[in-house]
Amino acid sequence: MTRSDKPRGPCVTRIPEGDNRPRLICDECGFVAYENPKVVVGSVTRWDGRILLCRRAIEPRRGFWTLPAGYLELHEDTATGACREAFEEACARIEIDGLLAVYNIRRLSQVQLIYRARLLDAGIAPGPESLEVRLFAPEEIPWDELAFPSVRWALEQDFEAARTGDRTTHGNPPGATGNLR
Repeated sequence: MTRSDKPRGPCVTRIPEGDNRPRLICDECGFVAYENPKVVVGSVTRWDGRILLCRRAIEPRRGFWTLPAGYLELHEDTATGACREAFEEACARIEIDGLLAVYNIRRLSQVQLIYRARLLDAGIAPGPESLEVRLFAPEEIPWDELAFPSVRWALEQDFEAARTGDRTTHGNPPGATGNLR
């Protein structure tokens, strides 16, 4: 039996030799189809003290506000992915200022890397995944209409960092798992 880069036949779930957890394994060639977490990249993007948010045009949470963010593409570094997502969702050209947070969303098997960024110009417009894009002053943030817990975490941690000057990379807030919408 030779191994390939993809299964040739039906897969079964069992623990491969030398492993400690069940995996999908091709009965024909022995290929192990590992399932690994998805990486999400995005940014808290500022322009003149305001924050860029996008109203989602897609599920989940269509119609709710989010940061420009999405899945990292193959062969793409994380900062480049965050810039691409800002352009795809808000036609926004951004520059990354540093890593704000790394969130672990276990129930979705996601790792989210959220950067601090700044808009390079005020020219923003909705992309295909956004109904609307807007720059919000901190007091205008639609907190009750945010799509995901991690959006709230990132905004709160960014505001705190701006207030204190602490540019430490953050993680999930204490006790927060991201399991609730």
